[in-house]
Amino acid sequence: MSEVKVLICGKLFDGTADSVVGPIELLVEDDTIAAIGDSVGRPSNAQLIDLSDRTVTPGFIDTHVHLFLDGMNLRMQILESSASKALSGLHLARKYMRYGFTTMRDLGTFDEAWPGIDLRNAIDAGILPGPRLIVAPHMISASGGHGDMQGAFPCRCHRGLSKTADSPGKIRELVRSEHAHGADWIKTMNTGGYMSFGDDPARVTWFDEEMQVVADTASQLGVPVAVHTGAAEGCKQALRAGARSLEHCYLIDDEGIALAERSGAFLVPTMEMTRIDKTMLSAGTLPKQAVWKFERDLSEIERSQRRMTASSAKIAFGTDCGMFPFSRGILEFQAMVEAGLSSVRALKAATSVAADLLQRTDIGVLQVGRRADIVAMDGDPIADITATTKVDFVMRDGRVYCHGTYDLLV
Repeated sequence: MSEVKVLICGKLFDGTADSVVGPIELLVEDDTIAAIGDSVGRPSNAQLIDLSDRTVTPGFIDTHVHLFLDGMNLRMQILESSASKALSGLHLARKYMRYGFTTMRDLGTFDEAWPGIDLRNAIDAGILPGPRLIVAPHMISASGGHGDMQGAFPCRCHRGLSKTADSPGKIRELVRSEHAHGADWIKTMNTGGYMSFGDDPARVTWFDEEMQVVADTASQLGVPVAVHTGAAEGCKQALRAGARSLEHCYLIDDEGIALAERSGAFLVPTMEMTRIDKTMLSAGTLPKQAVWKFERDLSEIERSQRRMTASSAKIAFGTDCGMFPFSRGILEFQAMVEAGLSSVRALKAATSVAADLLQRTDIGVLQVGRRADIVAMDGDPIADITATTKVDFVMRDGRVYCHGTYDLLV
């Protein structure tokens, strides 16, 4: 017999509309939304869940996390075993799920093995309870680029932690290896970054033909590409190569945004991280390898974020959690609104737009036939985006993970 639940909702944001509706009810059968309406009846075997004083939304989707990285302790953490990273990643994934994130795209770690793939597979098999994981296992980079950890361990500890290449054949080999081990996405870097050692986000690190080899190899294998990018020219290079998503877009210019609008690529601007780094810079606690770069670029990063929010480009919710504490990830909603995005567009960024980015037609929208990934919160997040910090009900695939004092994620 199927498991049936009736959710009695005070208000509902379906992931696509510009306003909430309600009161309204949802009928969930097993892992699927079976009916939505003023009343969905009361099947005899149904469990009633009273959310009549809550706003219900689709489960949040964070399209840029690092469950297997510790950005504030990179040198020590990346030397931990793969098993240690997988276990700590599970702990972080469960904690983050309590904030309403039922789906996370993990965009790579520094490891010779495949902790992200292993954790994803264990959750998918039902061995472990947790969020849906979509995984780019590693970060493919040029030597000396953002994904090369030799700068952290000069001449001493390569160990296969970095996935670097400097020729078309090696690039193809790395992309094929990611695919062979079950990658959902290919992650690459075509500029430097702020927290890495020895590279510069204002510099492009792939030549055009190298970026194209990454994209073409992934395309032939049917795997989408996410590109960490900073410099304005790096953003445009990634777009010309056919990247599906641009991560950070630190220094994107008007030409790059127009190109994204025309191509339909997604921008993932990770704005809360900028606010955190700005606070750390003022406090003198920003890691020293980042200070000169971030201090130089901060004003332009903030201008670029305002350019993105003022555009019609497709903006998806992503945080870069792992490079800063996961407890701050939920504040990305507020950072997006502070940068000029409307609250409803920020909510769509974490629901329907994020699902579109991930090419998932089964999540991100509360609609009959879609998966029952549902969260509820006190307040109306369209009227006040801070309501997103008040999630106290989390359902994934029709299974309740958190509700009041009940917590399956302990």
